[in-house]
Amino acid sequence: MSTDESGGLAEHTRELADGRTTSEELVKSALERIEASQSTINAFRWVRGDAALVEARDADRRLAAGERLPLLGVPLAVKDDTDVAGLPTLFGCCGELAPAATDGEAVRRLRAAGAVIVGKTNSCELGQWPFTEGPAFGATRNPWSTDHTPGGSSGGSAAAVAAGLVPAALGSDGAGSVRIPSAWCHLVGIKPQRGRVSLHPYADAFQGLAVNGPLARTVADAALLLDVVQGPHPKDLHRPDAIDASAAARREPGRLRIALAWRPPLTLTRTAPHPEVRRAVTALAEALARLGHHVEEARPRYGLIGLAFVPRATAGIAEVAALHPDPALLDPRTRHAMRNGRRLSGRVVRAARAREARQHARIGAIFDSSGFDVVLTPTTAAPPPRIGAFDGLSAWRTDATMAAACPYAWPWNVLGWPGVNVPAGLTADGLPVGAQLLGPAGSEERLISLAAQLEADQRWYEKRPPAPVIPGSVPVEQ
Repeated sequence: MSTDESGGLAEHTRELADGRTTSEELVKSALERIEASQSTINAFRWVRGDAALVEARDADRRLAAGERLPLLGVPLAVKDDTDVAGLPTLFGCCGELAPAATDGEAVRRLRAAGAVIVGKTNSCELGQWPFTEGPAFGATRNPWSTDHTPGGSSGGSAAAVAAGLVPAALGSDGAGSVRIPSAWCHLVGIKPQRGRVSLHPYADAFQGLAVNGPLARTVADAALLLDVVQGPHPKDLHRPDAIDASAAARREPGRLRIALAWRPPLTLTRTAPHPEVRRAVTALAEALARLGHHVEEARPRYGLIGLAFVPRATAGIAEVAALHPDPALLDPRTRHAMRNGRRLSGRVVRAARAREARQHARIGAIFDSSGFDVVLTPTTAAPPPRIGAFDGLSAWRTDATMAAACPYAWPWNVLGWPGVNVPAGLTADGLPVGAQLLGPAGSEERLISLAAQLEADQRWYEKRPPAPVIPGSVPVEQ
């Protein structure tokens, strides 16, 4: 169902297999675009220039010998929280760490599929916030408007894909960190079921909130990347059955019952969607109805799910921050979260996690009892904020401002269930906004089929941001 376009992930694989291009050409072009955009977009923390070219030449030899793999020779990027052998995993922080000795499981699977990792993309410090800015690397900017954030925490990955630096990238999502930057960069972003993509060597990251997932410009590309990276490491705690995301992207979803949910869970911020967000998501709901689906307003029974999220999130930050060799270098807001995480760890976190089964039953009633197949919500309540909008805020003000802008995504991290961001259009100022398709456990294939049907109707991949080409320097080249 999903329509591809020239220059996308699936198109690159076909061009390489058919001999219409070479991996060296694709990788060299990607590195040139990264260098040209680094002074403006600033998407990358680390760039594997020479190493990536060596790997590309090896891929070309393998292609010439007749070898075929799903991503053989295709340039890709991963987020700065992901272990890549030979590079430190600083996760947006200042300071120094020893390079990772081995690839993380997701990167191992990318390499096994033949992908060439051109670099690691920027993330805010420990992935906490919906913006990608910090003293370690500056500000990553939105290709649609460099005065605005691409979102976070996978903002570097989103900016890299939206700017056409790479055809797709891997991000992580612990409270919307794939879906939020996908919404604000006009991309498809998939938050898979917990355990679908291994986080090894990290087990149960952020107390079960975090997952890895793809960002791409089309459903087919996101599905292909998900198929390549899915699968457990032998030591993983969560091991859902395999899916065929690419087949789902080619399949009609059937007629579905879709709940349009405007009210987010309680955040104490009096959040309401921005008028242009509401307009865009309403238009998407009308498109779904026109495509034959039953759409009506409804609301999941979220309850006080935030009481389960906060202990798990802050304890997760404390656990990851404890790995940093010099905590004094961390943002004061990070250190505040660390202190809270230590206070709320242990018994409080265990109690929060013990409530998950009841939350599955209560929130899942919208599927099980009310008979809906999919929940549709805005991905964010607001368009992307300006760069610097969170500068100088206290920890409390940062959390409150963040909750007001992004109240919709995080409950599905508590549940561990899948969601897909789809582009919902542009504001009058040309800023992207998105909508998320949410389902119960293991429902990725249904969500991907529905997203692909919407894509064929909306053709969002035809819209591209302006491409700044200003000479700049790559910060690190291995």
